[in-house]
Amino acid sequence: MLALAALALAAAGGWWWQKRAVPEDGATGPQAGASAPGARRGPGGGAARFSAGGQVQPVSAGVVRRQDMRVQVQAIGTMSARATAVVRTKVSGELKALRFKEGDEVKAGQVLAEIDPRSYQATLNQMQGTLLRDQALLRNARLDLQRYQELKAQDSIAGQQVDTQAALVRQYEGTVAADQAQVDAARLQLDYTRVTAPIAGRLGLRQADLGNVVNPADANGIVTITQVRPIDALFSVPEAHLAQIRQRLAEGVALPVELWDRELKQRLARGRLGALDNAIDTTTGTIKVKAAFANEDGALYPNQFVNVKLQVSLLENVLTVPATAVQNNYVYLVQQDGTVTQRRIRVGVADGGRVSVEGDLSEGDQVVTDGIDRLREGAKVAVIDSGAASKADQAAQEAGQRRAAFMKNLTPEQREKLGKMSPDERRAFIRGLRAQQGADAAAGAASGAPAPAARPASAPASAASR
Repeated sequence: MLALAALALAAAGGWWWQKRAVPEDGATGPQAGASAPGARRGPGGGAARFSAGGQVQPVSAGVVRRQDMRVQVQAIGTMSARATAVVRTKVSGELKALRFKEGDEVKAGQVLAEIDPRSYQATLNQMQGTLLRDQALLRNARLDLQRYQELKAQDSIAGQQVDTQAALVRQYEGTVAADQAQVDAARLQLDYTRVTAPIAGRLGLRQADLGNVVNPADANGIVTITQVRPIDALFSVPEAHLAQIRQRLAEGVALPVELWDRELKQRLARGRLGALDNAIDTTTGTIKVKAAFANEDGALYPNQFVNVKLQVSLLENVLTVPATAVQNNYVYLVQQDGTVTQRRIRVGVADGGRVSVEGDLSEGDQVVTDGIDRLREGAKVAVIDSGAASKADQAAQEAGQRRAAFMKNLTPEQREKLGKMSPDERRAFIRGLRAQQGADAAAGAASGAPAPAARPASAPASAASR
């Protein structure tokens, strides 16, 4: 009896295994049974299909096309302010007022701080008084000279007295001129008590507080201004590109420059090449280059590290393939019969995820971009959507979110009741809830009142049943 039972179980197992190994198309033998355990699976998780000619590999493909390609030189650069000024007071005194906010944009000539002006105002008043006194003496001397000249014309006075009076007038004129200069100097000192911005730019952090006694010898000054509109980028390029860059600049061609973030994912700004240094660095074999950027949004800061892409030339209408299709100077070309063949190519410049190539390829051909490691010469392939896996993952995430939203809107009693049901009872219960919600929504629309949000109307029953 035990032997007969063992034979029956073995026969049943063999029958079950054979049924599982036979695919829908009826193929048998060692190439059948793609869905059996251990079968090779494609990148989307589905079982790979078999045919009489061999295994069909699912791959992603890109198109060979002609386009313009930029020849770019990449470097690491540093942002540099167009101008930097340390705002220092030109006179000594107590800081009475600060007219700025740290980090603000200021214009040239804008008042930033004020120093106690009383001592300078007193000096100005003193100089003006001296000027008025000497001007009065000058006027009196001129009147005397005029009278002496009239008397001399009547031969009633000696000529020596007239000459002496004329010299006295010139002496007072010099004194008045010196007094006027002292008044102007005192007025200038008084104006210096109002500290203004020497250039337009962005303010830094203040270096002095109210009540401090400041003077022109302060190393840090009151605040620093950096001109960032426009702003420059400094970077180095290999000397091998120097001749081409100089030729383009001599021809008057603008060389575009792009700035990118650290991960080379986001472009920060576009500008143009400004100037070349006058000497090559012998230790690195590079030459320093400066590029100018408008920086209208103020996103670029001095001393910021950036990735630089300098376009030195443009290749027009060249053959290009996706960069992911190239492997060891070879690409896999998808042929009309669904097989692939290797084509040797010469790789040129890369730009924006594509590379220029030279080889036995034509515009419009398909080359494999994903799944290259599973291919060999003459392998059969099936071109699939490269985004199928990501779309499936996104759909699963959305289904999970809908299920979570559905369970969140259930009452505790409904969740407890749902947990005790069998799958069939759970589906029937969910259908009943959906029907009830539809009826409530129809009644609310008829009465003008909003329908109760017992759960999302778009939540499928299958999402809750999972």
